[in-house]
Amino acid sequence: MIRNTQAGSTVLRRAPFGPADVGVMLGALVLLALVAKVGAGALVSFEPNKAVPHVDLDPQNLWYYAARSTLRMFIALSWSIVFALVYGYVAARSRRAERLLIPLLDILQSVPVLGFLSITVTGFIALFPGRLLGLELASIFAIFTAQAWNMAFAFYQALRSIPHELDEAATLYGLSSWQRFVQLEIPSAMIPLVWNAMMSFGGGWFFLAASEAISVLNQHYTLPGVGSYVAAAIVAKDVPALGWAIVTIVSVIIAVDQLFWRPLVAWSDRFRLEQSAAASPPRSWVYTMIRNSSVPAYIARALQPVSDWFGLRLSQLTMKRPRGRQMLSGATIDAIYQVVSIVAVMALAAVALDFILRTVGIAEVTKVVGLGFATLGRVLLLLVVATLVWTPVGVAIGFNPALARAAQPIVQLLASFPANFIFPLATLAFIAYHIPINWGCIALMALGSQWYILFNTIAGAQSIPTELREMTSDLEVRGWLKWRRLIIPGIFASWVTGAITASGGAWNASIVSEVVSWGSTTLTATGLGTYIADATANGDWARITLGISVMSVFVVVINGFVWRRLYRFAEDRYAP
Repeated sequence: MIRNTQAGSTVLRRAPFGPADVGVMLGALVLLALVAKVGAGALVSFEPNKAVPHVDLDPQNLWYYAARSTLRMFIALSWSIVFALVYGYVAARSRRAERLLIPLLDILQSVPVLGFLSITVTGFIALFPGRLLGLELASIFAIFTAQAWNMAFAFYQALRSIPHELDEAATLYGLSSWQRFVQLEIPSAMIPLVWNAMMSFGGGWFFLAASEAISVLNQHYTLPGVGSYVAAAIVAKDVPALGWAIVTIVSVIIAVDQLFWRPLVAWSDRFRLEQSAAASPPRSWVYTMIRNSSVPAYIARALQPVSDWFGLRLSQLTMKRPRGRQMLSGATIDAIYQVVSIVAVMALAAVALDFILRTVGIAEVTKVVGLGFATLGRVLLLLVVATLVWTPVGVAIGFNPALARAAQPIVQLLASFPANFIFPLATLAFIAYHIPINWGCIALMALGSQWYILFNTIAGAQSIPTELREMTSDLEVRGWLKWRRLIIPGIFASWVTGAITASGGAWNASIVSEVVSWGSTTLTATGLGTYIADATANGDWARITLGISVMSVFVVVINGFVWRRLYRFAEDRYAP
C-alpha cells in the first residue's frame, strides 16, 4: 500500500502492481502454456488399426496422461454449461417446449455413455481423417453426455423455483428477456448450478475409462489419459500401476478443487437470495488473491464497451412487444401439439415394433424387459438408502459454513473419484468373500450416483435464507418439526432434481457396475446393464438398440409417473 498525504489527510490507495497481480498473471501464463502443450497431442496422426496411440504403464507418464484427461473434462464441462443454460431456459419458459424437452432429457440421461460412443466414434473419426482430433472429440462428447443432463435439470428446476415476487418485479420494471436472464435468472440459479456442475464434473471422472479406452463394434481405440492407463493396468494385472493411478487422480481432484471449485463456490455465495449475508461465507485463497488483484478489473474495463454493446443489442432484440392478433387460439395450438405428439409417438412405436419383429423377436424383448426390472430393483434400493444416508449430511453441510469449508474437499474427492478405478479391487473382494455380484453391483452403482442427492441437498440447504434459519433457532424449533416446517419445504425441489439425476446416473452406472473384471476374471450380474455392455462390445447393433430403448422406456415411464408429479407437488406446495 502507498500513503498519499494531501491537505493534512492520509489517503490509502492500492499499489498499481502487487503480489496478487503477479500471482494471477503467472497463474494465467502457466495455465495457457499447459493447455498449449497438452492440447498439441490431439493433433497427431491417427489411422485406425495402424497409427494408434499407445499407453505406457511407466508411472512417469501419469502426469501427462492426467493433464490430457483433465483438459478433456474441462472442455466437456464448458459445452455442458452452454447446453444446460439453453436447454433449461427453453424448457422452463415454454410449457409446450417443456412437454417435449423434459421427456427427451429423461431419454438422453438414460442412454448409456457406451450407447453414445457406439454411434459417434465412427462419425467423429470420419470428420478428421488421419488426425487424432476426431477420436478426441468422440471422447469429449462421451464425457459431455455424463455431465450435461444433470446440469440441465438443475438449471430448469432453479428457474421454476424463482420467487414469484421477483418474477413479478422483473415484469413490472419492463425487463427484456435478456435483462431478466442475466439479472434475475442466472443469479437465482447460480448456487445450484455450481454445485451440480461440481457433481457433473465428478460424474465425468466415473466414465473416464470408458471414454478413453473405447471398445465398440469390435473395434478398440485408446487415447492417452489416466482412464486408459487404468484400463491397461487392469488388463496387465499391474497393482502398483493401479496404485499410482489412484494417487494421481486423487492429487488432480484435490488440485482442481482448490484452484477451481472452491473459488467458484466462494464467488457464488454472493448470489444468495436473502437480505442478510451468510454469517460465515465460504472462503478460498485463490478467490481472495483474484479479488485483491487489479488484473481482472483492467480486463473488465477493456471489455466493457464490447459487453455494453452486446447487452444493449440483445436487450433490444428480446424486448417484449405487444402481441398482434393471433390466428389460432392457445387451446387450438395445444390441440395441434397434442395431435402431432401422438402421431409422432405412434410412428416411433411402429418403427420400434417393425425393428423388433424383423431382428430380435418378441422373446428377446420379453427377456430384456425382465432384465430391466432386475436393474430397476437395484436402482430403487439405491435411491432409498442414498436418501436416508445423504440427505441429513447434505443439510448439515448446507446449514454450517464452517462444516462446508471442511467437508467440501472431502465430498468433492468422494464424488469426483472415479469409483470404477477400484472396481478391480472390488472384484477381488467379491471373489475372496463370496459376495454375489447381483448384490455387490448395487454398491458399485451407488459409488457413481448417490452423490447427486448429496450435492443437490447441499445446494437446496444453502439456498434457504439465513433469516429463516435464525428465526427457527430463536423460536427453538427443533427435531422433526424443524424438518417439516423449514428443511423439507426448502430442499424438496432440489432433492427431486438430485433423485432424478441419481436415478439416471444409476441406470448409466449399471453398464460398468454389472460387469466387472480383473485380468481374465469377469463377474457379471443379471441385468440390463450387462446386456447392453455385452452387445456394445460385440458390435450387435440390434441388441444395442433394443437394450437402450428398453432402458429409455423404463426411465421415461418412472419420471413421468413419479418424478414429474413430485416436481409439480414441489411447485404447488413449496413454491417460494
